[in-house]
Amino acid sequence: MTTLGKHLHRRTLFRAGALGAGATLVPATNAAASLVSRRLELPYGVQSGDVTTREAVLWARSSGRGRLIAEFGSGRHRTRIRGPWATAETDFTAKIALDRLAPGREYDVRLSFEDERGRRGESQVASFATASEWRTPTSFVWTGDSCGQGWGINPDLGGLVGYRRMLETRPDFFLHSGDTIYADGPIARTVTEPDGQIWRNVVAEGVGKVAESLDEYRGRHRYTHLDHNFRQLAAAVPILAQWDDHETRNNWYPGQIIEDDRYTEKRVDVLALRARRAWQEYQPIADPRAHRRGDGFAPARIYRKVERGRHLDVFCLDMRTFKDPNTSGLEPGGTHILGAEQTDWLIREVRRSRATWKVVAADLPLGLVVPDGAVNQESLANRDPGAPLGKELEIAGVLQAFKRAGVRNVVWMTADVHYCAAHHYDPARAAFTDFDPFWEFVAGPIAAGTFGPNELDATFGPEVVFSKYAAAPNESPRTGNQFFGHAAIDAEGLLTVSLRDLSGAVLFSKELEPEV
Repeated sequence: MTTLGKHLHRRTLFRAGALGAGATLVPATNAAASLVSRRLELPYGVQSGDVTTREAVLWARSSGRGRLIAEFGSGRHRTRIRGPWATAETDFTAKIALDRLAPGREYDVRLSFEDERGRRGESQVASFATASEWRTPTSFVWTGDSCGQGWGINPDLGGLVGYRRMLETRPDFFLHSGDTIYADGPIARTVTEPDGQIWRNVVAEGVGKVAESLDEYRGRHRYTHLDHNFRQLAAAVPILAQWDDHETRNNWYPGQIIEDDRYTEKRVDVLALRARRAWQEYQPIADPRAHRRGDGFAPARIYRKVERGRHLDVFCLDMRTFKDPNTSGLEPGGTHILGAEQTDWLIREVRRSRATWKVVAADLPLGLVVPDGAVNQESLANRDPGAPLGKELEIAGVLQAFKRAGVRNVVWMTADVHYCAAHHYDPARAAFTDFDPFWEFVAGPIAAGTFGPNELDATFGPEVVFSKYAAAPNESPRTGNQFFGHAAIDAEGLLTVSLRDLSGAVLFSKELEPEV
């Protein structure tokens, strides 16, 4: 693979150093002090993320207090970047943000931590490829819903093998569409399956109860990194991460008061601050504001555009932070699922995009009804097949703006509902007609209970072209009904989307010719 040393610029080194300079050093705990006296290790692997044509983020977690070091190059010609300190303040995680990289290059970066005496610890390699500015092929995988409903890392089945199956497709990046953890789903040592088989979980500190403290939320993220399949994928494939509800708790929205006896803290806003901070510490996201310490919400943003070359821009949404309460969804005046600022950003950036394909990565589906109790709705679909109401109005405005701006080749991708499906939306079938036809592809779970199918709301004219779902609710991952999606764009811009199961078998495939 091509090495990075000669492609780094002075500004790249300065930016990485600036991130480190902003870190506040915190006195180590006794446990951390004893660890740092030994060789620092990387027990949770390494990651890269938000890799564009010229930018990337590197991530690692140390076994104790240390400074993140990144090395590029080979032989006698090597470049070293000294990143921020990993301390107890960040749960010993650290990131280095790179820019001014060369487009269309493959990079191997050796990461390690250096202790206060200057001693280097264990090193591991993160690999990634920057997007090309030319018309070259590209591919990615996406899914969501990891370690949910008590189905954790089962060593008898090889761990979280879905991550291995995605890696085997050799994608250019992995889009994690939310529910990266299940903070509200305790993981027990064993689970008895409906047929009497015993599911055996790896267990660890912080997963035995619903997460409430900051360290309990961190523990859920650490748990995923215990799996060798996930670590291998994260080291070899850049991640574009989103969050949904289970990073905090099921179906949450800002301002909610929890009615669940398992929680001692009833204010979801308090929990969400802790959950957001833990999520940011463990995700390789690019926005430098997200690397700052603090409550985790302002000013960092989860929604962002990731440029992946001539053929592809990915628009990662945040359908949680700005969401209004879950109601019946029948408000004639409209309510928010994106919020005004994010809605304006999405319309503006999709209009500006010159990429062949614009993938809108949504952490909730558009036309599927996702109930929250007997009356309320978790997503924007409200079971009313008529004109848009409630949260539907915000999405109707987005679709209308795309049409009026002449935007072409928009595809929506999501997870959330724990089964896979291909939906085609057409104004000829819809109550709201001021939009162009488009596709929505749903994939997941990758390591959780399987459910479905969900009812479709007819407001935007969706049609189920394909779906695969559980034989019974909360079906064990052992059945193989775990799903991910794969998208490949060839040099001419043809997009082929496939839905695959836990074995990697293709269940459905659709070729989409780009419109000009």
